[in-house]
Amino acid sequence: MYIPEKEMEYREDFYDADVWFTYDAFKYVEMDRFINLKLIILTSTGLDMLPIDYISKNNIIVANNKSGYSIPIAESIVMYILQVFKNSYQAFKKQEMHIWNMDLSWLELAGKRIGFLGTGTISRAAAKRLKSFDVELWGVNTDGREIEEFSKCFSLDDSEEFFRECDVIVGVMPKTDETSHIIDSVRLEMMKESSTLINVGRGNMIDLKALEKYIDKFRGVVLDVVEEEPLEVTSYLWEQDNVILTAHNSWVSDNNKDRRFKNLYNNLKSYIETGKAESTVENIKKGY
Repeated sequence: MYIPEKEMEYREDFYDADVWFTYDAFKYVEMDRFINLKLIILTSTGLDMLPIDYISKNNIIVANNKSGYSIPIAESIVMYILQVFKNSYQAFKKQEMHIWNMDLSWLELAGKRIGFLGTGTISRAAAKRLKSFDVELWGVNTDGREIEEFSKCFSLDDSEEFFRECDVIVGVMPKTDETSHIIDSVRLEMMKESSTLINVGRGNMIDLKALEKYIDKFRGVVLDVVEEEPLEVTSYLWEQDNVILTAHNSWVSDNNKDRRFKNLYNNLKSYIETGKAESTVENIKKGY
């Protein structure tokens, strides 16, 4: 049975389902009315929309789209970095105004140090693509464990060197209490002058009020996500020449439908054959 998510608010013919394939229809349903629900398969990687207490209490298996958006987001990260380093925003403005003059502020990416807050599948896919640019790749994760694609990794509690020494910092962390406002005034102060800050993870990672004070220190700030979406029309971010805003767009791809189908098929097949979904989230309370 296929039901558009928004229509679920007005229907009752799905509450006997055993398996539910959804993105974020939880706000349209009454979870305690599901009588047989055993498995939820998400089209998303993130889990922040889940009614976690209910799911845990009722032993419902959750499978997410663990790596389904890694390639398009990785490609977007490469695009964002090059846009900042090659000052494409100003080039587009000059084209609109029919201005032909040379911009001597372009930078080489080669030799720069790029840091990833989060070393999961998206960051590893981006690191794989960035290696061809002869950059150094650093990462931050919960415990500082080594990850193959990165030359150096730090724990979040011991990451001062990471923030001080990276030329580009890319946020790719999930939404949890621990990741909220990781980029605060203290870490913004640490970051290098004329560095680049990119967020494609979750909007809660950056304290936008603190960022306003430090916005001029950055060569570029790229925000694909913000804490409250859509971004308010009165936000200072709209007016900044060093800010690129994309409306939660980094995951978009012509191949996403095929990947979502593959995710659904593989998880259902695994669940039917083994009782466990292929991309089961082992601890949803961790938020990833």
